[in-house]
Amino acid sequence: MPVLSPNEIMFTAFEPKVSNRFIMYIDGIPAYLIKKAAAPGFEANEIILDHINVYRKVKGKVKWNDMTLELYDPITPSGAQSVMEWARLAHESVTGRDGYSDFYKKDLTLNILGPVGDIVSEWIIKGAYVKTATFGDYDWSSGEAAISLSITIAMDYCVLNF
Repeated sequence: MPVLSPNEIMFTAFEPKVSNRFIMYIDGIPAYLIKKAAAPGFEANEIILDHINVYRKVKGKVKWNDMTLELYDPITPSGAQSVMEWARLAHESVTGRDGYSDFYKKDLTLNILGPVGDIVSEWIIKGAYVKTATFGDYDWSSGEAAISLSITIAMDYCVLNF
């Protein structure tokens, strides 16, 4: 029977990452407007190979999942206007003209912060663009003070630096 080390038996102190300690940088959108951000994730497809009486599986293409962001929409600066300026780089509704991907794709940064504001984890989201946007709900019977908008970001890939 193997002998356990003290690290396996005794409690080891650790500091967990907390969901409300983050800051996201998007060119053209002030960081303080970003209320909520889904962390990046991916899905690796599988390729099934026939082999005599069994199947073998190998990894196929990797697809990065879309990210959902929730933003505050103050009167000034307008969150809706900031999102629409980014979306207009891909498609201008008035003229119907589309833009080159070099214009509308951006690299975003999602920094996860420690308890003293230090950066403990950093995601770089490469080739991101606005896939969908909803600009909140207006309701006379509601007592909510703030309108928020939601955008879905599609991307080429992500890099976890640390």
